[in-house]
Amino acid sequence: MPARVEYIAPWWVVWLHSVPHLGLRLQRVDSTFNPRDESYRESLLFLGLVAAVCLGLNLVFLAAYLACVCCCRPDSAGQTKRRDSCCVTWMAVVAGLVCCAAVGVGFYGNSETSDGVYQLIYSLDNANHTLSGIDRLVSGTTEKLKVDLEQHLARLSEIFATRGDYIQTLRFMQQMASNIIVQLSGVPVWREVTAQLTELAGQTGQVEYYRWLACLLLFILDLVICLLACLGLARRSRCLLASMLCCGLLALLLSWTSLAADAAAAVGTSDFCVAPDTFILNITESQLSTEVTRYYLYCSQSMSSPFQQALTIFQRSLTTMQIQVAGLLQFAVPLFPTAEKDLLRIQLLLNSSESSLHQLTAMLDCRGLHKDYLDALTGVCYDGLEGLLYLGLFSLLAALAFSTMICAGPRAWFGSPLRATLAR
Repeated sequence: MPARVEYIAPWWVVWLHSVPHLGLRLQRVDSTFNPRDESYRESLLFLGLVAAVCLGLNLVFLAAYLACVCCCRPDSAGQTKRRDSCCVTWMAVVAGLVCCAAVGVGFYGNSETSDGVYQLIYSLDNANHTLSGIDRLVSGTTEKLKVDLEQHLARLSEIFATRGDYIQTLRFMQQMASNIIVQLSGVPVWREVTAQLTELAGQTGQVEYYRWLACLLLFILDLVICLLACLGLARRSRCLLASMLCCGLLALLLSWTSLAADAAAAVGTSDFCVAPDTFILNITESQLSTEVTRYYLYCSQSMSSPFQQALTIFQRSLTTMQIQVAGLLQFAVPLFPTAEKDLLRIQLLLNSSESSLHQLTAMLDCRGLHKDYLDALTGVCYDGLEGLLYLGLFSLLAALAFSTMICAGPRAWFGSPLRATLAR
C-alpha cells in the first residue's frame, strides 16, 4: 500500500477558524463544527449580525455626508464649480474601476466555489458507487450460496444417498458455504449510508445551482448600476442621478447581505475543515464501528483492514469447496453420471464467487474511498473556501464602489444644468 496522502488544512482555514465565535448574548461559543448545536448556529448568525451593523454604520456615514453636502454647501463660484466637477469625475472613475474589479473578483470566486462544490458532489457519487457495489456483491454472493448452492447440494444428496462418504463431502461443503455467509454478514451494510450520500449530493447540487445563479445575477445587476451611475455622473441628468442613488442603495444593501452570507458560510466551512475526521467519526458512530470509519479516514500502513480476517476465511473456504467439487467430478461422476450437471453448475457458481471475492477485496480496500474523501476535502476546503473568500472580497469592494457613487451623486446634482436653472 502506498504512503497515505496527508490532508493539510490551508492557512485560510486556520485563520477563519480563529475568528471568535460569539453567541447572541456575546458569550463565547465552542468553535468545533457542530451544526446540530443551537449555540453554534447562533455564533454563525452573529457574523451576519456584525455585517448588518456594518451596513447600518455605512448608511449613517452616507446620511451624514449627504446632509453636510446639501446643507453646508457654500455659494457657487466658477472655480468651485470646476473643482467640484473635477472631483465628481475622479470619484466616478474610481468607483467604476473598483466596481469592475469587484465584479471580476466575484466571477473568479464564484467559479472557484462552484468547482469546489461540484468536486465534492463528484467524490460523493464515486463513494456512493463503491459502497453500492459492495452491497450488491455481498447480497449477490450470499444469495448464490444460500439458494442456488443449497438447491444443487440437495439434488446431489439424493443422487449420492447410497454413498456415505460423498454425503459427508456435501455436508462439509455446506458447512464451508455457511462459514462464508457468516463472514459476509460481518461486512457493513451501506444501504443507509448510500441513501444519505445520495440525498446530500442532490441537495448540495440544487443549493449550489441557485447560489451560483444568484451570484451571477448580482454581478450583472452591479454592472448595470455601475453603468447607470457613470451615465448619470457624466451627463449630470437629474433622472439618472436619482435612479443611481436608489439603485446604489439597493446594491449596497445586497453587497452587505452577500458579505454576511459569505462570512457565515466561510467560517462554518473552516470549522469543519480544521478537523473533518473528528466530525465524521461523531456522526457515523451510530451507523458504523469506529474501527471501520478510522480505516477509511486514515488509510494508514500501520492499520490492518477490519475485513482481512473475513476475506481470508472466504478465500480459504472457497478454495476448499473448489477442491471438493473437483474431487467429486473426478471420482463420483463415473459412478453417478447424473450428478455431473449439478457439480458443473456448482463449479461455475464457485468460480463466480471467486470473481466476486476479488472485486469485493478491491472495493473494501481503503485506498479508493480514502481518495474520494481527500478529493472531497480538497474541493470544499481549498477551492470552495477560497472562492468564498473572493466572494467576500467582492462584496467589500462593491460596497466601497457604491458608497463612492452615492457620495458623488449630490455633488453632480448641484452641478447639473437643471439644478442651475432652478437656482436662477
